Amino acid sequence: MKCVIQRVRRASVTVGDEVVGEIGTGLLVLAAVEKNDPPETMMETAKKIRELRIFADDAGKMNRDVSEANGAILAVSQFTLAGSIAKGRRPGFDRAEEPERAREMFDLFVRVLASTGLRVETGRFREHMIVMLENDGPVTFIWP
Repeated sequence: MKCVIQRVRRASVTVGDEVVGEIGTGLLVLAAVEKNDPPETMMETAKKIRELRIFADDAGKMNRDVSEANGAILAVSQFTLAGSIAKGRRPGFDRAEEPERAREMFDLFVRVLASTGLRVETGRFREHMIVMLENDGPVTFIWP
């Protein structure tokens, strides 16, 4: 699984004219399931993201996780993160998981995040989405 994790002041996902996911303070997580990623990877990644101390404490240091910052998570499936642009001019998606299994694994990832008590919003799997965000910092990480 590959993720781009952004600390945000707010973020939303729109499909057509409908806002399907929206958060205030928290994390926008763009996530791609790669071929043969086991369920354990979804659980480990969710735990890592949940416990990342990337929100400022009272001294201004990155010392709080998303829960301690009273934040939420907006998780968006983005298979293009599994793509490669190393050769040629057109991306290759050999590392991206097949859609049905990718949906199962992404749903597991979301369920594990939500099981911690966090509010978790999502986009819509396999839909054309417009993602809006206000990056806070900016603070952005790539996992792994």
